[in-house]
Amino acid sequence: MLFYFIAFITFLADRITKYFVVKEMVLGQSIPVIHNWLHLTYVNNPGAAFGMLANKRWFFVIATVLVLAVLIYYARTMGSRNKMLLLALGMITGGAVGNFVDRLRMGYVVDFLDFRGIWPYIFNIADAAIVVGVIFMAWYLLRTEFK
Repeated sequence: MLFYFIAFITFLADRITKYFVVKEMVLGQSIPVIHNWLHLTYVNNPGAAFGMLANKRWFFVIATVLVLAVLIYYARTMGSRNKMLLLALGMITGGAVGNFVDRLRMGYVVDFLDFRGIWPYIFNIADAAIVVGVIFMAWYLLRTEFK
């Protein structure tokens, strides 16, 4: 149950933030939140991380469906072992579904988090959840495999 709750909350946070960005900002607009560090910059990303594989919509759709099947399988078979693993899998799943919805509906992903000076790429809540989830999963796997 924790897996589905985390996935839903992650998905919901992603959808709500993207909704407000699209509703309140103009494409290409940048709003400084913390001067020279954090901006909200509205862009559409037709590719994967860092704009790779731009306009390969169906590749991403098929890949996401396969990844989601694997994540759900692991959550059901291995998830009962550790809450950290369920948290990680839920974050990755919620993020993947958030970006998946964008790709299906529009053919691109809405990005808006722009940490200038420390990261040259613009991303979104789903991307952040996937990265943090992968870090948690790696930590869990390293911790349990080397015991």
